[in-house]
Amino acid sequence: MKITVNKNLSVLLLAGILCTLSCKRNPITGRNQLSLVSESEVQSMALTQYKSFLNTNKVVPVANNNSEMVKRVGSRIAAAIGKYYQSQGLGSTLEGYNWEFNLVESKEVNAWCMPGGKVVVYTGLLPITQNENALAIVLGHEITHAVAGHGRERMSQQMLAQGIQVAGNVALGSNPQTVSIFNQVYAPASEVGVLLPYGRKHEYEADHYGLIFAAMAGYDPREAVPFWQRMAAMGGEKPPVLLSDHPADADRIAKLQELMPEALKYYRQAGGK
Repeated sequence: MKITVNKNLSVLLLAGILCTLSCKRNPITGRNQLSLVSESEVQSMALTQYKSFLNTNKVVPVANNNSEMVKRVGSRIAAAIGKYYQSQGLGSTLEGYNWEFNLVESKEVNAWCMPGGKVVVYTGLLPITQNENALAIVLGHEITHAVAGHGRERMSQQMLAQGIQVAGNVALGSNPQTVSIFNQVYAPASEVGVLLPYGRKHEYEADHYGLIFAAMAGYDPREAVPFWQRMAAMGGEKPPVLLSDHPADADRIAKLQELMPEALKYYRQAGGK
């Protein structure tokens, strides 16, 4: 008798086996994540992609007030994250992070952070943030995606879904399939199609810890609610990239309000009122 195994079931079984062997517990979120690629490799590829992006886009000069603001806010959050990780004995988790913050001319309402701390904010976002506190909320969110390994987790999930063999450390840069997946997950100007969206679990984690990181840096987390309300008001036929495949606006705002007491504790510890 021939036994036929459902393909989806096979994938789930394989996922379970691989997770047993390759899942790692994130030291900040406490969640187990599928990890088939190394942080050092994605940082190397991200640096190449970041330099290429900056060379082909108009970077706002450092002397510009808005550019200076982006660097100031980003640097404060990076410093707060570094201090917190060190206090928890997790300093090695940020190994290879050499933070860079750049403002780029674009009407797109977006910002992103690559592995290794390579951050870009588009000028189109600033009319929506309106102030430094709101900008800190966005940067905290995007930086959390990077330090929480969300991109590596998405890559690992896609490698599993595509049946890419994993043996030891995968040479990402020399494998066309993994390069394609990397570009789909990370590339800000991908030519291979729509970027793979973060899942809602990732988005809620980025909202949660991004709020805390911004508060640790001395930025008022309460600005998150009016900021996301402004973002929600921009919805329509083509919502901003920051809203792509994200939680429903009302759900996100309700969750942020629920998290606010926790974030305010960190804000007050940082000297806020």
